[in-house]
Amino acid sequence: MNKSPSPEYQRVYVWEQPVRWFHWINAAAIVVLGVTGWLIAHPPAFLSGEEAAHGYWFGAVRFTHFVTAYVFTANLAFRLYWSVAGNKFANWRNFLPLTSAQFRQVWAVLKVDILQSSNKPVHTLGHNAVAYFTYAGTGVLSLFQIASGFALYAPTSASGFPQLFAWMTPLFGSEQNLRLFHYAVTWAFAIFTVIHVYLVFYHDYVEGHGVLSSMIGGWKFMEKHHAQAEQASGLSTLVTRPPPPPPPAGLAHDPPARR
Repeated sequence: MNKSPSPEYQRVYVWEQPVRWFHWINAAAIVVLGVTGWLIAHPPAFLSGEEAAHGYWFGAVRFTHFVTAYVFTANLAFRLYWSVAGNKFANWRNFLPLTSAQFRQVWAVLKVDILQSSNKPVHTLGHNAVAYFTYAGTGVLSLFQIASGFALYAPTSASGFPQLFAWMTPLFGSEQNLRLFHYAVTWAFAIFTVIHVYLVFYHDYVEGHGVLSSMIGGWKFMEKHHAQAEQASGLSTLVTRPPPPPPPAGLAHDPPARR
C-alpha cells in the first residue's frame, strides 16, 4: 500500500526484495573478486621462517576467488530470471534500446550528469535510460568475466562446470592473452564502481527521490503527477507527459443544467 509523506509526494514501491538482494550480493562479490583477483595477479612476497607446507595463504586467496565466482554466477543467473518474473522496473525490456523515448531520455540525463548544461532532474521511478543501458553493458562484461574466469580455472579443476568454458582459451590464442583481458575487465569494474557510487549520491541530491535508500527499503518518493504518469507507462524508462494538475477547488463547478 502506498503512503503519502506529504500532499505533493507519493511513496512508490519500486525495487522488490529479490532485486535488492541481487544488488548487495553482487556488490560484495565484485569487491571480493576484485581484491582476490588483484592478489592473484600481483602476489606479494611474504618472508617467513614457517614450514612452507604450513603456509597456504595464496591457496586460500585462490579458493576464495573461485568460491565467490560461483556465487557471482548464480546471482547473475537469478537476476536474469527475475528480469522476466519481476515487476516492470526489473524487466529485461528496460535494458535494451527499444524506443525513441529512451534515447531522448539518454540525452536529457547526459545534459545533467556529463555536460552540466541542465539542472532539471529527469523523473524516473526506476533507473533512467543511461543507467539501464550501462547495467546492460556491465551484464555483458559479467558474462565475459564468468566465462573467461572459469576457462582459466579449468586446467586445474576436475569439476565439469569450468570445463564448459575451456574453449575460450584457444579462441584468445593463449591462456596469457585471456588472462590479460580478464584482468583488464576487472579494472573496468573498478572504474564503474567509483562512477556508480558518485552518481547514486549525486542523483539522490539532485532529484530528491530517495535513490540511495531505495536499494535498502525498496521505496522511492516522487511528485504525485510524475509518479502517476510513470506508473501508467509501459517501460520504466519511458518519458511520459504528466497529466495536468487538477484545478483549484474554488474554481471547480458543475456544468449548468439543461432546461
